[in-house]
Amino acid sequence: MVEETLFRGVVDFLGEFGVYDVLLPFLLVFTIVFAILEKTKILGVERTGGHELTKKNLNSMVAIIIAFLVIASTQLVGVINEVLANIVLLLILAVCFLLLVGVFFGDKEFTLKDFPGWTTTFIWIMFIGIIVIFLNALDWLQYVLGLFVEETLAPILFILVIVGFIVFITWEKKPSAAAK
Repeated sequence: MVEETLFRGVVDFLGEFGVYDVLLPFLLVFTIVFAILEKTKILGVERTGGHELTKKNLNSMVAIIIAFLVIASTQLVGVINEVLANIVLLLILAVCFLLLVGVFFGDKEFTLKDFPGWTTTFIWIMFIGIIVIFLNALDWLQYVLGLFVEETLAPILFILVIVGFIVFITWEKKPSAAAK
């Protein structure tokens, strides 16, 4: 059995106090909504002394209301907590991957700017990972994966192979500019 430490006790106390399922989700939603409202100026601007200032009072009220509505739903808070935890894991995996890649570069500096194809691939993998995380958090992943059972997947693959074969046969290779 793991021995109870002072730090573990503090973390448990904060959890019982509601910091993780009330306060932090509230602050997160408030901050994101307020930032979006400030950036987009949806609720208008005030002209003061030749300067355009956003209506911070309206933006903050709307952000507070939306944040309260989110924390009122325990399901939304659960989804937010699960999604953020999984995104952090995805981020840690990405950093570990980059560390392993950096090992092979020795003392040279490694940047993804030198590898634009890898950068695009890496971005797509992360994007797909985030979509899978959201689908899993909303309990839709099993449904989506259920669509690709053998009965539906086989005809789709067959059609794709036929289309690929037709494209391969009918593809005309254009002469390059150097050959002309």
